Amino acid sequence: MNEIIGYGQTDADWLCADCGQPLVPGPAVLTYMGSEFSVSLMRCPDCGLTFISEELALGKMLRVEKLLEDK
Repeated sequence: MNEIIGYGQTDADWLCADCGQPLVPGPAVLTYMGSEFSVSLMRCPDCGLTFISEELALGKMLRVEKLLEDK
């Protein structure tokens, strides 16, 4: 599993929108154009809802998306 990405110290305060539990680091599989990426992101320990920050979505994920599309 890769290092935990996409959140900083203040993200420990995030709560799940569905069940209200505090989010904790956990495994997630991201899929794009047939490629899978195993990462660790903030997730709800009860329902598994995964938090992807705007910074991550518009930063690292956008760069990877562009690299895959250029292949």
